[in-house]
Amino acid sequence: MTEQKYAGFWIRVGAALIDTVFILVIIFPVLTVIYGNDYWLSEGFIQGFWDVMLNYVLPALVVIIFWVYKSATPGKMLTGLVIVDAKSGNKPSTGQFIVRYLGYYVSMIPLFLGLIWVGIDKRKQGWHDKLAGTVVIKKQ
Repeated sequence: MTEQKYAGFWIRVGAALIDTVFILVIIFPVLTVIYGNDYWLSEGFIQGFWDVMLNYVLPALVVIIFWVYKSATPGKMLTGLVIVDAKSGNKPSTGQFIVRYLGYYVSMIPLFLGLIWVGIDKRKQGWHDKLAGTVVIKKQ
């Protein structure tokens, strides 16, 4: 296995911001068409079936599908990053990608500490990476 250059905190934040913009550009107009402008003024947490599908289920599916087929989301692809298995450097399994996604929730619960951990860890692994046995590296 060749030497891997681990992707640090800020480039990963940039990739996440790109992904967030992409998903919002798609989801916001659809939610507005379905629920109207009142959707954005409501104090309710969940507005209905399509709210859950578009804000939670669809993003999870899209992210996991990108990971399975490209080992990266669009933001990671644009920033030259890829997710690999931490031990072998090969493409992670679908199971690892699912654990990694669910691990984001674990990483966020204690004040986002598990995500901030990327900036502290010597291999730049967040808790979600550690749980899934993955690392994010710069493409060579």
